[in-house]
Amino acid sequence: MSVRPALISLFTAAVFCSGGVLGAEDALRTGRFQWEASAPLLAAAPATDQSCAIKDPSVVFWGKRWHLFATIKQSKATIMEQVSFADWGGADAAPRHVINLVTNYHCAPQVFFFRPQQKWYLIYQWADATPQTGFFGPAFSTLADPGRPETLTPPKMMFPRKPANVPHWIDFWVICDARHAYLFFTGDDGRFWRSRTALADFPLAWSQPELVLQASRDELFEASHTYRLKGREQYLTLIEAIGPGGARYYKAWLADALDGAWRPLATTWAQPFASSQNIRFGQGVAPWTDSISHGELLREGCDETLTVDGDHLRFLFQGCTAQERAGRKYGQFPWRLGLLEPVAEKK
Repeated sequence: MSVRPALISLFTAAVFCSGGVLGAEDALRTGRFQWEASAPLLAAAPATDQSCAIKDPSVVFWGKRWHLFATIKQSKATIMEQVSFADWGGADAAPRHVINLVTNYHCAPQVFFFRPQQKWYLIYQWADATPQTGFFGPAFSTLADPGRPETLTPPKMMFPRKPANVPHWIDFWVICDARHAYLFFTGDDGRFWRSRTALADFPLAWSQPELVLQASRDELFEASHTYRLKGREQYLTLIEAIGPGGARYYKAWLADALDGAWRPLATTWAQPFASSQNIRFGQGVAPWTDSISHGELLREGCDETLTVDGDHLRFLFQGCTAQERAGRKYGQFPWRLGLLEPVAEKK
């Protein structure tokens, strides 16, 4: 089985650096990002999955189709679903496949093809309720291909127990280089962590997690995602933060290696990676969100290197408005999924 990179754009407008504009490549140098937001592309489908939200997306393009895994929030459960579609215009009408690996909490998926084993993996967080030994942490399943969610194997924990040095952990994310698999995660408490294992030992035998970044709770909150930048000896990490009025937004850091130090790129409310401060809505699109929350960059391929095109970053995210959040608990927010495309900026 082989997985070839594929790159399909939602829009036709080119936004690369040319003739007096700053493109995405310059944004990776200056930290000045500008985005255009689509209309919502996927919303909750209560008629089929009894959910009030679709959130935490992870997506790959394989077999001439997009395969999206996401969290759905039902009234009495937080689980996942899978959606496959040929183009983004048909995403919301595509059949929904609810994933009930277990009856209790499991969500926040990441999907990729692990070439050393020639296997598809789904990484997610799971509250294992096994008496005496169960705990909340990172879990994995394998599957035959991303278009067949019914082939997912039962969940298995990636750690034998919760590491004693980690007070809180959430939103687990795997990326690999030529020698190791790295697991990054946050804790809703201002901490960003890293662990690793040899490729031959994946998905087990993880090292004791080490603290990578630390700040206040709102400055480093959750949903970290890390990617390899195509054609560069660099990696990009995105971490969700909480801004004024509770609005979610994303910050960005760069590093030369997955085990290296992370340098700030766009890490403030005034100069973010993506927030209500640096997005505009597409022509004819009514503003539908003031939060840029738990999202995934669209990748060039499907494999464990998580490679993205730094010249044309595209960000699938969850959003909703302050009015929709008012008076509701977090689990009742009606998150929907939309896409950010880079906008050329005049010099």
